[in-house]
Amino acid sequence: MQGASAGGWDNNKGERVTQDIGQKLRVTMALLGAVTRKDLAAAFRRVNPATSFDVERAHKWMQGRAHPRELRLYEDWAKVVDVGRPGAWIADCELDDFIQAICTRHNCERDVLERRSEPSRRSVAGRRQDSSRSLAGTYACYSHAWSPYFRAQLIRAELSIQSNGPQGVLAHYSERLPTSRFQLEGPLAMAGRAMHLDLVEPGGDGRMFFCLSLPTPPASVLAGLMCGATIIGPDAQPSVTRIVMIRLPAPSMRLRSAVAYLPSETSVAGDLASLGLRIPDPAAVDEGIGAFLTGGHEAGLDQIQSHCHRALVDLFDPIWLASAMAQQRFGEA
Repeated sequence: MQGASAGGWDNNKGERVTQDIGQKLRVTMALLGAVTRKDLAAAFRRVNPATSFDVERAHKWMQGRAHPRELRLYEDWAKVVDVGRPGAWIADCELDDFIQAICTRHNCERDVLERRSEPSRRSVAGRRQDSSRSLAGTYACYSHAWSPYFRAQLIRAELSIQSNGPQGVLAHYSERLPTSRFQLEGPLAMAGRAMHLDLVEPGGDGRMFFCLSLPTPPASVLAGLMCGATIIGPDAQPSVTRIVMIRLPAPSMRLRSAVAYLPSETSVAGDLASLGLRIPDPAAVDEGIGAFLTGGHEAGLDQIQSHCHRALVDLFDPIWLASAMAQQRFGEA
């Protein structure tokens, strides 16, 4: 175990002798599902808006070049990890004791927590898991309706992606059908050269599988294939459709409450605008989404080519970044 060998105070300097602060911060990030030091700072601000936690100083703390000197910050830290121990214990305890307290309190698997807190030893799968956390948010989903009663119409759905701490990333997909709300949930996984969602209906037998192109920052749009069976119709037909998932700046009550099936002449750009996304060129958005959804072949095999996905990325990245910057300016005003 590296670091000071005993807690308490250093008689030579009169300062608290801290234990493995950098590694404890990384363990804390793994617990929270935080990807960056900014994410960690946000967690400290949630428990104390006046916290002295600083992103730049945290860089030195995590490298072992310095350590926090204010007991109040350790008290904030104790609230963040919520293990029922005071701030002084966070500073003084052994790293093993710190990890064990977190695992006991939050029912975490120790090997998973330790693996995610060691960036230098992380596997490709671990790095991809971190990448998937950056997808957290709400998405408006557009695909072809499978029901024979709504043939040639688009169906709109909601996708919510949430970090679940050390347990990974969870996705929730829902459609407000005329009969009831259809909801699915399950893990998100980066595997091979694609992103996969294998979602099931809680307490039911519904299931859908999504194979999506690997997203790139800022993940303004996800796109790929959705496979499952018809829900409304005389027969449960195996079906596959292209699907586009547009990231919204914030959750939308309208997205959650509006009927899923869209009238034939609906403008997707107009629908996105009603959900809170600023659309500078509606015609370009309608054309881009329409081209993607109607692409491919009709011989039973529909494969997404990289240039099709890239066209959507080029279309929505500027929209997403402009929206994010506008929100940031509004928050600073």
